Amino acid sequence: MSSDPRILVVAPDDDLVGPLCQGLDALGWRTVTARSLAGAVQVLIDWPLEAVILDARLDEAEEGARAMRHTVSPRRLPVLVIGAEASNWEPGLIDIAMSAPPHAAQAALRLEHLVRTAIAEEEVGLREATFASRGEPLATAVADSAPLRVLAAGKPDRHFIALSNALVAHGCDVVAAPTPYTAFDYLHERPFDAAVLWGAEDHAPALSIASGMKRNTRLYHIPAVLYLRGSGEINLAELYNRGFADVAAADTPEDETADRIVALAHAHRRHLAIRRALEGARGSGLTDPATGLFTRELFASHLARIAEGARLRRRPLSVAVLRVSDTEAVVEARQGGWLDRALPQIGAMVSRLIRTEDTAARLSSDIFALALPATRGPAARIAADRIAAVIGCTAFDAGPDRAPFVVEFEVGVAEVMPGESPAVVLERASADIGSARR
Repeated sequence: MSSDPRILVVAPDDDLVGPLCQGLDALGWRTVTARSLAGAVQVLIDWPLEAVILDARLDEAEEGARAMRHTVSPRRLPVLVIGAEASNWEPGLIDIAMSAPPHAAQAALRLEHLVRTAIAEEEVGLREATFASRGEPLATAVADSAPLRVLAAGKPDRHFIALSNALVAHGCDVVAAPTPYTAFDYLHERPFDAAVLWGAEDHAPALSIASGMKRNTRLYHIPAVLYLRGSGEINLAELYNRGFADVAAADTPEDETADRIVALAHAHRRHLAIRRALEGARGSGLTDPATGLFTRELFASHLARIAEGARLRRRPLSVAVLRVSDTEAVVEARQGGWLDRALPQIGAMVSRLIRTEDTAARLSSDIFALALPATRGPAARIAADRIAAVIGCTAFDAGPDRAPFVVEFEVGVAEVMPGESPAVVLERASADIGSARR
């Protein structure tokens, strides 16, 4: 576990946020506390922290949020405010407000999402600059303006119904699904911006839906929110493995929970708009025509820009290389030309499985690369391994009278070092494949 702090907590005392800090520290989200806004600004100068938790009772807290964000520019700084005082603050000044401190597990899940969203927004600007420098400006990423579509899956309950009504009051189009079967029917029939899963007495249906969504490349990024009956029912390891974007207890005010769901849904819709803008560049000649991924040359150019952006923002950066393994089934499929027919689909799956802020490239016919901003080497390996595992669940056509084949990947990872060129880091990631095999 890294010894460096990740979260800045700005509070006049520990009365409100003390237990939350202890819980976050125990989960690996190490915190550092400032008792004043001047102290908070100095801490942000000293450490490249990922987010801020701000106690709204602090004097001039609203102005402090502006000052802290200005201090770290051009890095985007997510701000989570605790306290009812924030309800009248300037719209858009903070990312999320909670009336009371959340459970540490809930806060960790929410902070993870806020941090990834901030990094994705930074990456948009970098990609726009990369394409503009090569004479192919990206289309503006405009999010869908239709009402947000939210799936509410679970048996009718007064708390769950109250939350659904609160979402409708926020202008959402809420679709109720009483069983996992109907939930998956809806998920496959129409697009959704978020899914709210009712924990009820038995968490199994909600966990089953979330797990199924994470095994489907089209549903993989839809934020799933677990709505529990109480605050003491959280198994952190299980929820992380299931991939929930947020967790809310039924004793949380419905309007506040609805606000959090709406924020997740808006972020998801924004991510889809960004992806559509990037997909619009597929016919530009700068991307691989078969998969729409970055070519080797475009990837090298963009990687240099990302590396410079990481240096300015004091963020880490890692690169992963995925090479199709020469298993017996793959060798046979390659000889018959069936692997070549499957590779465009594989490339498309890679593009859907990466996070919005990640960049995927096709370096050669069966070698792919990923640039993962704000990601250390070990975390990059986990992300690449998960992508390989999901694709490994898909069977591809091997021709008449032959069993379908599956594709396995060999994965190599390298974290970018100061002053390192794109060519060198790609070479290190490729060499890591060989060392991992040995």
